Amino acid sequence: MNPPHSTEIYADHITKHYQSHNGQVYALENVNFKISAGEIVCIVGPSGCGKSTLLKILAGLIEPTSGQVRFSNGSNDSGIRTALIFQEHGLFPWMTILDNVAFGLENLGVGKIERQQKTQTFLEQLGLGEFSHYYPSELSGGMRQRAVIARAVLVEPNLLLMDEPFSGLDAQSKLVLQEEMLHIWKTFQQTVIYVTHEIEEAILLGDRVLLMTGRPGSIKEEIEVLLDRPRDLRDRDQPFVRETKWHIWKAIEGQVRQSLHVSG
Repeated sequence: MNPPHSTEIYADHITKHYQSHNGQVYALENVNFKISAGEIVCIVGPSGCGKSTLLKILAGLIEPTSGQVRFSNGSNDSGIRTALIFQEHGLFPWMTILDNVAFGLENLGVGKIERQQKTQTFLEQLGLGEFSHYYPSELSGGMRQRAVIARAVLVEPNLLLMDEPFSGLDAQSKLVLQEEMLHIWKTFQQTVIYVTHEIEEAILLGDRVLLMTGRPGSIKEEIEVLLDRPRDLRDRDQPFVRETKWHIWKAIEGQVRQSLHVSG
């Protein structure tokens, strides 16, 4: 399978306000950035700063109040194929793992024999081959999320959007999937935007980290991750990771404490 052509992304003055039952909500204000083709960019920030809202705008699920998202072909039309992964698994409980993962290929019109062969091969690469005829309820949370990632990647999107995909997993499963994510990206090299609360995860996975703060949220800082690729989890012991993790924490600590009503 050949890696897809990745896409550049431009966020131009993205602002999002919307009405809730509690009144006007100001989610994002004047968000600007550029993401290069094939780049992994992680967005990190405290709860309530608009990270998930921004991801939904990039995915085309909601419209910004003002500003626009542009891709490398100059538009945000169907010429750009995106795949979105949430922290909820999103698997169909009545379908086997193989049929779940092949579902995106089916939507693209790939024939049954070809899509099943492609899916089975990819599941085997991810260590899920022997579970292809199991149902989601029969697998662990980590295995289900691995299947979700497989379904998204298998359609070869230009842009992979991930909203805290590992947040509900235990620490050991999370470590395994972080490393698998690095291996998958090395193979397919899509443009990836990865939203996370976990500072260390953002540093280990990303080429850059966009630090969001405030309510409404905005990009406070862009941090280039000075780690060579390919990476593995041993990189977490590098001084750069420890120093950058502390730098990011100090930048968001005040808002985190305020949201928890903690002083100090």
